[in-house]
Amino acid sequence: MSGSIPARLARTMFVATILTGSFLLFLVQPMVARMALPRLGGAPAVWNSAMLVYQALLLGGYAYAHVLGRWRPRVQAAIHGGVLLLAALWLPIGLITVQPPADAEPAIWVPWLLGLSIGPLFFAVSAQAPLIQRWFALAEPGRNPYALYAASNLGSFAGLIAYPLLVEPTMALHAQSLMWSAGYGLLALLVLACAMRLPAVPRGEPAVAVPSAAPPPRRIAYWTALAAVPSGLVLATSTYITTDIVAMPLLWVLPLGLYLLSFIIAFATRRGVADTLTRVAPVTLLLFGGIIMDGHPQRPYFNAAVALLLLFMVSVALHTALYRARPAADRLTGFYLWMAVGGALGGVFTGMAAPVLFDWTYEYPLLILAAGALIPQMFMTEGLRRWWWRHHRVMLIALTIVIGLLLDLRLVGPPEWFGEERQGRAFLVIALLGFLTIGARIGFTLLLAGALVMFGGYRALSLSLEHDARMRSYFGVYTVRDGAGYRELDHGSTVHGIQLRGSVQRERTPTTYYAPYSGVGRAMRAAPAIYGPGARIGVVGLGTGTLACYARPGQVWRFYEIDPVIVRIARDTGQFTYLRQCRPRALIRIGDARIRLSQEASASLDLLALDAFSSDAVPAHLLTREAFQTYGRVLSRRGLLLIHISNRFVDLEPVVAAAGRDGGWIVRKMHYIPSELDREAQATSSVWLALSRDAGTMTALETQGGDWAPATAPARLKPWTDDYSTVLPFINRF
Repeated sequence: MSGSIPARLARTMFVATILTGSFLLFLVQPMVARMALPRLGGAPAVWNSAMLVYQALLLGGYAYAHVLGRWRPRVQAAIHGGVLLLAALWLPIGLITVQPPADAEPAIWVPWLLGLSIGPLFFAVSAQAPLIQRWFALAEPGRNPYALYAASNLGSFAGLIAYPLLVEPTMALHAQSLMWSAGYGLLALLVLACAMRLPAVPRGEPAVAVPSAAPPPRRIAYWTALAAVPSGLVLATSTYITTDIVAMPLLWVLPLGLYLLSFIIAFATRRGVADTLTRVAPVTLLLFGGIIMDGHPQRPYFNAAVALLLLFMVSVALHTALYRARPAADRLTGFYLWMAVGGALGGVFTGMAAPVLFDWTYEYPLLILAAGALIPQMFMTEGLRRWWWRHHRVMLIALTIVIGLLLDLRLVGPPEWFGEERQGRAFLVIALLGFLTIGARIGFTLLLAGALVMFGGYRALSLSLEHDARMRSYFGVYTVRDGAGYRELDHGSTVHGIQLRGSVQRERTPTTYYAPYSGVGRAMRAAPAIYGPGARIGVVGLGTGTLACYARPGQVWRFYEIDPVIVRIARDTGQFTYLRQCRPRALIRIGDARIRLSQEASASLDLLALDAFSSDAVPAHLLTREAFQTYGRVLSRRGLLLIHISNRFVDLEPVVAAAGRDGGWIVRKMHYIPSELDREAQATSSVWLALSRDAGTMTALETQGGDWAPATAPARLKPWTDDYSTVLPFINRF
């Protein structure tokens, strides 16, 4: 009995080490991203470059752990101890004090900056998961080291949840850095304790008496594919649900959290839950894989739930297949290395290649289809298995003919068969065919492809065939739609602008949030009276160029737009004519607005309108104390700042009011609710805040009309800063 106690404590120590390392790894990623926002801006190119750095360092850490396995156990411990000690020179964690040049290329600058700032620390910590499992197998021969991978992902899951819910709301970045540095010290001590459990192997003797056979290339490719599909799907699901369904703050946590949870289940010692979910996964994939393509905006939360369910079931099934295909413990680090390669490939495909290759989120159905081709399957009955075995060619031909007929009826057939009002009938037919094909991998994949096209894929394909009807960038998917007497630009599920069609007067009429009687409309019309005929006006967020039609002769206008695709839509394609008719030679500065404004001369604007918050993903670095100092420097002494805070999910009034109070601004709010006549002219409700440090300017604005009221913030609410901000307390309940 006394001998069992040290073994139990040893296992606890190894588990604690792996938990701590994974927790720190998932804590450092959002932390460093927050540190980089004020310096690098919020462009997706920055985020994508940062993710590539993380994936490259993770892959490097896994490769290092694999190569380290060639040495004797205690030599491994000495080398890794030296790596941890050397990386500690980069503590406390943070960015190096180097300011990027104005024309810095994110694809080059971000990897260089992050690599020098956190590269050694991230590399050293990322090696813990495979290395500690390998050490556990050496210290406790005969015990299953793969179960520790579940503990690794539990630590990752805890770090993922802890940052937005606990760390960011309660700690400034400086305190976060010190906390992480203390955690690194704890990790180093735990690694040292684990190293002391390693056996002493004489020089020249292998650590494993009888090494297992090396995996063949086909098995390595299988591992890589099984890891790549869920890795790509977690990013594709985040993009899909926030672009085409609902853009809700912190929603990115759910897909990544479910992805990590799937590892915990798939690599657990007890196999009941993993095996049951894997058996059900093909049914779930077939029934819901096609339906999610429908994507009706009337049921956004149902669609989001279905997308998350699909991600979870696919991840559990494919990670369970990985667990079943795992090698012997002496090949463990190589197994995890190829898993990391697959994860990196999935991330590169979804995060970097897809926005360039596709004009819609086609990576989502493609990964669903790849999951269908890889997912473990069993026939529903033994009779079906024998029938497919004997007549598989005939079955595939018959299935192809049936799917072709279904698609023909769905696309060009009479509505009473499989039209929009008869979705249930098509669903039942697909379910019946699924009963016959689950287990026959080629037939199942063929049926899944037909379902994806039938339940919405055809609409996506038809829009892609229309010239300039849809465009995509790293910032999202933009769709141009024509309605009765108007043309609309949508950014995923958010309206980005509407232009009336017909006469020149109608086409020059500002609509949506920028209607003449909205807060910004009143401010723009009051500018000549307040600042004279030569008013200098800046606009952050180009959209369709609607605000340009408030421009008057003699005024100087500057637009700041982060996405070059939006500039092309508003100015170059001819789909929207606001700029061409109202400000044909408008000056447009492309890039992150805060960085661009920091490069402008002092007092070079009289009025600045910020319209960067209505898409529901709040760029916090535009609302910090330091950002308002930039706005105050660029605006003239009597300058006016307009901020659009209409948002479905976040109440930004207290955030702006607190920043205004801190900076000596007078803050007023106008909630515009259009009349029935205005609604017919495509005016929509909007909330604008007006800020000025000059009481006379605010009085002049209020005399132009409109229901301007003081904006409020709790007395104890401190303004956001570059060192501290959290959106969590301001999320609306719904």
